[in-house]
Amino acid sequence: MLSKVRTSALDALADVRDGAIVMVGGFGNAGMPMELVDALIEQGSRDLTIVSNNAGNGTTGLAALLAAGRVRKVICSFPRQTDSFVFDELYRAGKVELELVPQGNLVERIRAAGAGIGGFFTPTGYGTPLAEGKESRVIDGRGYILEYPIHADVALIKGRLADRWGNMVFRKTARNFGPIMASAAKVSVAQVEEIVELGALDPEAIALPGIFVSRVVAVGKPAARSAA
Repeated sequence: MLSKVRTSALDALADVRDGAIVMVGGFGNAGMPMELVDALIEQGSRDLTIVSNNAGNGTTGLAALLAAGRVRKVICSFPRQTDSFVFDELYRAGKVELELVPQGNLVERIRAAGAGIGGFFTPTGYGTPLAEGKESRVIDGRGYILEYPIHADVALIKGRLADRWGNMVFRKTARNFGPIMASAAKVSVAQVEEIVELGALDPEAIALPGIFVSRVVAVGKPAARSAA
């Protein structure tokens, strides 16, 4: 019978290539797949484009990946906050590129990729520097800009439980970007606390069907980490 379970996070990411576009779920640390990001650092791929809500916190997770010199470009909504000094230093030194995308546009661009939508018009960003170089149109008297979907080679997401077919449930807001990122990537890799038997998950609670999950690895209940 089909099983998407991998023995380790490193095994699940063994084929990530240099130059890959990698989506990373999480809203700050909520839903951040720390163990998968750690494995990506160990795996060694370089020149990555990272798509995420923010550009890392403290010195762990995405910040550690950036500090390791493995990221060429970041596409995100919130590149700076009080503890995002790693990205800030790299960006000021010209060592990493940034594409700033308003959060609603970021979500919709990822969702559009998973839904097979070729592009969409949005008023967000119209008339601002974020609209420079983009097609614009006035619809019913309101200005819009054309945004294109963001596709990825790999998506790294974090859930609470999964079965061996990859059906997943999440813990509250840790769900955030996970489902849409999984649908927008060629390969989606999920870390969960526990892998349960088929039929153990309430079908009404499954937020991400296994058809969108390529690989799943159980990491146990992660210990609390300090971002500093």
